[in-house]
Amino acid sequence: MQTNDLKELVFALADKAAQKNLAKLAVKTEDFSITVETHAPAAAVVSAAVPAAPAAEISVQQEKPEEQFDGTVVFAPLVGTFYAANAPEEPPLVEVGDSVKKGQTLCIIEAMKTMNAIECPCDGKVSRVLVQNGDLVEYNQPLIVIA
Repeated sequence: MQTNDLKELVFALADKAAQKNLAKLAVKTEDFSITVETHAPAAAVVSAAVPAAPAAEISVQQEKPEEQFDGTVVFAPLVGTFYAANAPEEPPLVEVGDSVKKGQTLCIIEAMKTMNAIECPCDGKVSRVLVQNGDLVEYNQPLIVIA
């Protein structure tokens, strides 16, 4: 397998692992083995070795089951950096226990130097904030629970 082909395969596997929310994805053939392992949102460790064991096998290890939440969950609509406030010196836009209205800005996700306001989908009270200020978030990651 050519180096460019191997690179394309590694990146395709890393993308597939991220899309399927996999903790680990390994591929072994007679010629090579590739392991893609995710440790944190939007971060992946990829290793490749040539040659590998003669047997061809694919193993997939699923991450822990998704947590169930009581209330309306606000999900990240894009990949980026989560910010709880409009500026570093300002207080968070919402905190646990705050009453919120539909359309109110809950947080900001920065993607490619663009600040994206994430709005509340319903009236209610913030029961949980699931990420910390400055955390990298993935597409469709739960951010805030509204009860």
